[in-house]
Amino acid sequence: MGTVAPNLMEVSATATASVHKENGVVANPPKELDAGALFVLKSQGSWLHCGYHLTTSIAAPALLSLPFALTLLGWVGGLICLALAGLVTFYSYNLLSLVLEHQEKLGHRQLRFRDMARDILGPGWGKYFVGPLQFWICYGAVIACTLLGGQSLKFIYLLSNPDGKMKLYQFITMFGGVTLFLAQMPSFHSLRHINLVSLILCLAFSACVTAGSIYIGHSNKAPVRDYTVKGSAKDRSFGIFNAISIIATTYASGIIPEIQATLVPPVKGKMFKGLCVCYSVIVTTYFSVAISGYWAFGNQAMGTVLSNFMGDEKPLLPTWFLLMTNVFTLSQVSAVTVVYLQPTNEVFEKKFADPKMPQFSIRNVVPRLILRSLSVVVATIFAAMLPFFGDIMALFGAFGCIPLDFILPMIFYNVTFKPSKQSLIFWVNTLIAGVSFLLVGVGAVASVRQIVLDAKTYRLFANM
Repeated sequence: MGTVAPNLMEVSATATASVHKENGVVANPPKELDAGALFVLKSQGSWLHCGYHLTTSIAAPALLSLPFALTLLGWVGGLICLALAGLVTFYSYNLLSLVLEHQEKLGHRQLRFRDMARDILGPGWGKYFVGPLQFWICYGAVIACTLLGGQSLKFIYLLSNPDGKMKLYQFITMFGGVTLFLAQMPSFHSLRHINLVSLILCLAFSACVTAGSIYIGHSNKAPVRDYTVKGSAKDRSFGIFNAISIIATTYASGIIPEIQATLVPPVKGKMFKGLCVCYSVIVTTYFSVAISGYWAFGNQAMGTVLSNFMGDEKPLLPTWFLLMTNVFTLSQVSAVTVVYLQPTNEVFEKKFADPKMPQFSIRNVVPRLILRSLSVVVATIFAAMLPFFGDIMALFGAFGCIPLDFILPMIFYNVTFKPSKQSLIFWVNTLIAGVSFLLVGVGAVASVRQIVLDAKTYRLFANM
């Protein structure tokens, strides 16, 4: 047991060195891995495992808000934005992968987003900007998922007991208890089977939502459909940017380097295969849910299409069907929560674990158990206290998701490969980064406006 950690580092270094030798690249000697990289970001996965991780990090229940995004853009604008965001993020994540592969050939295998920023842009970028930004975005996603899990549990409870008196914070606490158990999974790679189930659950609840929307649309319970964009000119203008932010957030990941770090070297070409797995699920689920939900409810589509299924007076679908759909959704949210805990876990392992001791030694297990449990407890408390956290997360998304997924990949590629300023790829990357930078500002303004509009409903531990 005492030689487990050194052996793992030796195998990783030997594999990387052999790849450099085969490719004829003069590489720097590999650095000894810290505990965060060694224990949490184990490089043992295949491209298929990578596809599972990518799908869970991106294709989450947030996609159920896509019909609402279409109410702010209309048919043409909505479908164009949905397709364009998919193409841009697929391109962006592939650029990140190419940069990571290039750095590996040079002997600088980068396992974290902050490592990329440090090596490509300079130490300050990794330590003071990208590292903290990614940490708080991912931890914010954990809080948001905990809140969503609690809301799903409450929804299931009210379906079976309409007169029930239990409060939202009680369900959030229950969901936090499940997360507390799952958070002890030792590494990102150990989530591969959970994330395969998550992928299947995503397909399942999306199929249920699509079928439910089509059923309602063809029934006599169907609402009067109106596809015009509502509101004044000012409201419609803000609505456009709000919709773009929603769509961009549903495609966001923020942990692409950490997912690529789980691949066993050499990594060349594996991430692209994983992205193809992920985006085959995304295309299937995003477009089916968005189109069917907007077709069935028009501009009456709510923030999540599941709310439309409840109707004004009674549910528009059988109770068993709604229960099944929500159980699928709830189960997938738990997997998403654990995936976004990994950057937090990695930071804790790096600071408090000893890479020279075995991963499951008492020296490393005790601080791991305490710190991971503490992070889940804090996230659960925040979710229970701030049931309006979705509005706050929209603001974080504008400042965090867009820079990490739409801007930095373009900058990393241009700085690393230095394409000619006369080349198409240079200007495509520059255009995407520039437009995304503008969206950060406008999205932040729209998010603050929404917070101000909703402020009157804010109350700690509110039963929303």
